[in-house]
Amino acid sequence: MKVTINENDYVIERNIKDAFNLEEVKAKFTDYFDDFDYILGDYAYGKLRLKGFNNKNHKNFKLYNDIAKVDDYIKNNCAYGCRYFLLAKVTTCNK
Repeated sequence: MKVTINENDYVIERNIKDAFNLEEVKAKFTDYFDDFDYILGDYAYGKLRLKGFNNKNHKNFKLYNDIAKVDDYIKNNCAYGCRYFLLAKVTTCNK
């Protein structure tokens, strides 16, 4: 499923426990997240948290936001068994 947030298109890659809610994401999403290749959203204590990740070839790549480590992030920084989703930005070459 493709969604548009802040004029960027994303594909929902994961939607664990039906976590993705477009209206909640739009309310929490700021232009800070526009420059990330992936957005992870998880729920802690009933509140949505967002975290950006990038591919290694991204100009703003940092080790702490390496998409290859998203599963480690979920395991170590999210509540066990939490609801979460992962959005992947659709690039111009993929449209």
